[in-house]
Amino acid sequence: MDIGYIFSGFLVGLLVGITGVGGGSLMTPLLVFLFGFTPSVAVGTDLLFAAITKSGGVFVHHGKHKSVEWRIVGLLASGSLPASIATLFVLDHYARIGKDISHLITFSLGIALILTALALFFRAQLQRAGRYEETHIPGRFHHLQAPATIVIGLCLGVLVTMSSVGAGALGTVALLFLYPRLPTLKIVGTDLAHAIPLTAIAGFGHWQLGHVNFILLGSLLIGSLPGIWLGSHFSAKIPEKYLRPVLASVLMLIGFKFVL
Repeated sequence: MDIGYIFSGFLVGLLVGITGVGGGSLMTPLLVFLFGFTPSVAVGTDLLFAAITKSGGVFVHHGKHKSVEWRIVGLLASGSLPASIATLFVLDHYARIGKDISHLITFSLGIALILTALALFFRAQLQRAGRYEETHIPGRFHHLQAPATIVIGLCLGVLVTMSSVGAGALGTVALLFLYPRLPTLKIVGTDLAHAIPLTAIAGFGHWQLGHVNFILLGSLLIGSLPGIWLGSHFSAKIPEKYLRPVLASVLMLIGFKFVL
């Protein structure tokens, strides 16, 4: 195991613990730019990494806080899981006919990072907009909540499978807007519970495509678990309003670098 991979896992875990931003938006670019992994291996390895690390969080949210809305998880999954499987079939088809999918994954990663950065920039405004609608026009969009949640899940299924990015920041922001009455703790717990089957299925599919480096995966896990624990303790002491815009700006720049 490479000490550099372990330290990178620790660093990403620390930032995830402090900011709550999904590890994929931080880990995947790091693996590509710093360690020179191909985007497909970075994405595949990070998906399994996310499925494992997020599992512990759901035990806390469901067991201790009772903060998972399983109905919403089901709606998201009914869109995301079929979309993920369909995306994997498309990637497999392109691989079988000899098409290079690295450019497609790179472009998807760039788009996902840009959307994540925008979500971080405008998270508070979207949350306020959702609460305003709910307060001034109560119940107006309730009949659209279920189909909109399924569509959000479908989009996340494609984006996460292609890039490993989006299950955290984008899912959380979408739920904050669609369900403004839900406490933030329940939004986070629900989004986390949905991310596990999505990243597990997408990660397993990339494993079958040969896109997972298990030595790298083990090294990242060794570093990230103490990093997340430490970061979660620091989160209350570091002003999030300053850290999030900086992080969003970095993700935006990296996203454009992947796209252009």
